Amino acid sequence: MRSVLRRLLAGELSEAEAEAELRRVQLEELAGRARLDVGRGGRRGLPEVVLASGKLPEESARLAVALAGELGQGLVSRLGPDHWRALDAQAAEAGLEVRRYHSAAAVLRPGFAPERRPGRVGLLTAGTSDLPAADEARMVVEACGLEARLEADLGVAGLHRLLGPLAELHAWGPDVLVVAAGMDGVLPGVVAGLVDVPVIGLPVSVGYGAGGAGEAALLTMLQSCSTGLVVVNIDNGVGAGAAAVLIAARAGAASPRRSRPARARRGSAGPGR
Repeated sequence: MRSVLRRLLAGELSEAEAEAELRRVQLEELAGRARLDVGRGGRRGLPEVVLASGKLPEESARLAVALAGELGQGLVSRLGPDHWRALDAQAAEAGLEVRRYHSAAAVLRPGFAPERRPGRVGLLTAGTSDLPAADEARMVVEACGLEARLEADLGVAGLHRLLGPLAELHAWGPDVLVVAAGMDGVLPGVVAGLVDVPVIGLPVSVGYGAGGAGEAALLTMLQSCSTGLVVVNIDNGVGAGAAAVLIAARAGAASPRRSRPARARRGSAGPGR
């Protein structure tokens, strides 16, 4: 919007042309079927994410490629094998890159990088089966230009596995933590009881029998004795990542300038569920 206004003041656009561009920035209609909210980043600091599940593979790929062509990046979640094939084909045809995040992806124009913003988000998982949901959150964080660091396989079945990586992550200085867990979903409450930063619980549909579709993990997190733990819906990595971005970006902007930022990395994931 600022770019359009600057061009209007410079005489590069007429009033009618500026109005048309501002309308397009807010909502762009694509093939009469989907409205891409290309102005969301400017309004909320969060990108639109295409949900592939429930869409034809070619349709979800077309939407992600259109977003990348318009904004430099297009995010898509819940990709199945057919969705991946369609996305790879359409991105290659358009000359775009695909960055993979387990069952999610960022489609990028060559050379595009999100504008860096202050703020750090730490992500932890109880087991390796929780990685797809956590990686979905990481995709959103990195797409918003914040630093992310992920540590996996720290579940309470072996509590000793948690303490070292959590201490290291806390020393890194995250503004918020996202903790993904299936089964009994205890890990977010344990972490929230040990640290002084906001913790977002991400229940995952991993487990056996009754409650194994994530209901047990969700209810455990909602009933946690650790005050201040907030919880998103089952498998909602996008929602957890978006909430983390809003928290971390504000906290990072309010903090004294940090020293040289650490590179985002994925923590090692040892054997686990």
